[in-house]
Amino acid sequence: MGKLLIVGSVAFDTIETPFGKTDKILGGAAPFIGLAASQFNVESAIVSIVGNDFPQEYLDLFTDRNIDISGIEVVKDGKTFFWKGKYHNDLNSRDTLETQLNVLADFNPIVPKSFKDADVLMLGNLNPSVQLSVIDQMEVKPKLIVLDTMNFWMDIALEELMEVIAKVDVITINDEEARQLSGEYSLVKAAEKIHTMGPKYVVIKKGEHGALLFHKGSIFFAPALPLEEVFDPTGAGDTFAGGFSGYIAKTDDYSFDNMKNAVIHGSNLASFNVEKFGSERLQELTKEEVYKRLTQFKSLTQFDIKLT
Repeated sequence: MGKLLIVGSVAFDTIETPFGKTDKILGGAAPFIGLAASQFNVESAIVSIVGNDFPQEYLDLFTDRNIDISGIEVVKDGKTFFWKGKYHNDLNSRDTLETQLNVLADFNPIVPKSFKDADVLMLGNLNPSVQLSVIDQMEVKPKLIVLDTMNFWMDIALEELMEVIAKVDVITINDEEARQLSGEYSLVKAAEKIHTMGPKYVVIKKGEHGALLFHKGSIFFAPALPLEEVFDPTGAGDTFAGGFSGYIAKTDDYSFDNMKNAVIHGSNLASFNVEKFGSERLQELTKEEVYKRLTQFKSLTQFDIKLT
């Protein structure tokens, strides 16, 4: 079993959907990634920054899940990153109502000594300069570097982002971002173009329509589990990334066939995440529930057909 290092924001979110709204709750990429990965009992650590307004109970939540918090800087008299958003009725689009970078604006990541040899490095959605800093701090080249990014960084920091992309093994982005990054509308052509930028594996997330995995001309498709109700999609992509990277770290198998399994595990965990606000569902999720839904995924995708 390998070690997993997670880099990403830790935040407060205030969310409004057609089903209700919250006050400040735990958010940011790193908690979703870490809580999802903890389902695989991997040794993991979060590198991030918070203010002294960040509750001890959330830090305890991480340590209870075997997530090392020595890389989370707590800034005295600082305020934690805050995001407020409202989802439209289709839940596929949202408006950002407020963003306060606070301590995240001056984040200089420090990788804990015990994780400078991590097997898997999961770079959550953050400023590419922060991601580059973490890559440079690794004393041993990770067996796998996974990058999650978004169109915001493509708009304002493309040069630095391309530098990060050239150093990673896997990139996970959604279909809109893949088209923007590649300049290609066809997702197959987009993946081919992105391969030339550096990543050996390209994962294109399509929300409720599943995810595609591309590698050397081979394509694998994982459906999203049809759900009766989607309550809040916040963090679903981060949860997918946590399930993907956590499974790879647990199995220590970096083959294309095992990446397929990782995509299924990521999709499985993301299906739970959308059932409650923020990370609330992940905080209470049991291994029994995860296993049961995994069997549903298997029956959804398994078929026997005679090829004549």
